[in-house]
Amino acid sequence: MLKKIQTKKDNQIFSRFEMKYILNKNLSLSLQNEIKNFMTYDGYVNKDKFEKKYYVRSIYFDNEMYSNFNEKVDGVKIRHKFRIRTYSDKLTKTSKLYLEEKGRHNQRTYKVRTKITKNDLDLFFDSKKLFQLKKNYKNTLLVEKFIFESIRKNVRSNVVIDYDRSPFVNNTGLYFRLTFDSNIRSCISNSLFNTKNQWKKCIDGYDILEVKFDTTIPAWFQKIIQSYELNRLSISKYVLGLEATGLAEDFEGK
Repeated sequence: MLKKIQTKKDNQIFSRFEMKYILNKNLSLSLQNEIKNFMTYDGYVNKDKFEKKYYVRSIYFDNEMYSNFNEKVDGVKIRHKFRIRTYSDKLTKTSKLYLEEKGRHNQRTYKVRTKITKNDLDLFFDSKKLFQLKKNYKNTLLVEKFIFESIRKNVRSNVVIDYDRSPFVNNTGLYFRLTFDSNIRSCISNSLFNTKNQWKKCIDGYDILEVKFDTTIPAWFQKIIQSYELNRLSISKYVLGLEATGLAEDFEGK
């Protein structure tokens, strides 16, 4: 099993518990105002801007049977999927790009990421150039695993998902993080930046609150859950994105 939190130069492993909630806009704003008494914005937010948010874009990979989608819908306890994540909607000299494996191992979720270069980005979307990646990322286990699954499972990119994130971190004590994701939209695409198809809104008018912690939830947040009667849900932006674009559908969950 992965260690709880490991960090290297350009490679990171996160393992944690996660809970998710769907909030209407008014409730989301109320909660954000209340938790400011206990938490601060994380270091990735531009403190000079009025809206304390940053932009997130991810392109996901799956096979033709949408196995990752179905494993999430079916609640499979041990699963994973690949995505490439960035924090800009255009490729520039300063764009940061990461190959990520996001997964679940029983009760804990984990994320493994490694930094990739913009010159190699297109190689991840071309099955004929996968072995060039192996040469460019020698001894990078995550890239090797991606290449193996791309060949064995015929995994290909399928959908891009964008959203705006307001992130909060605990002032003191153990690892505890809250993120409010809004304006979630998706687009069918096999390229991270060349998104020519129409964007579709996911759960329009609602935000997703993600609660991430290492061992326990602070008592003050337990009280917030009770006072606002928050109901924990099993939800995935990837599932929402595929459903919004019509690529896949959860018939059993309807």
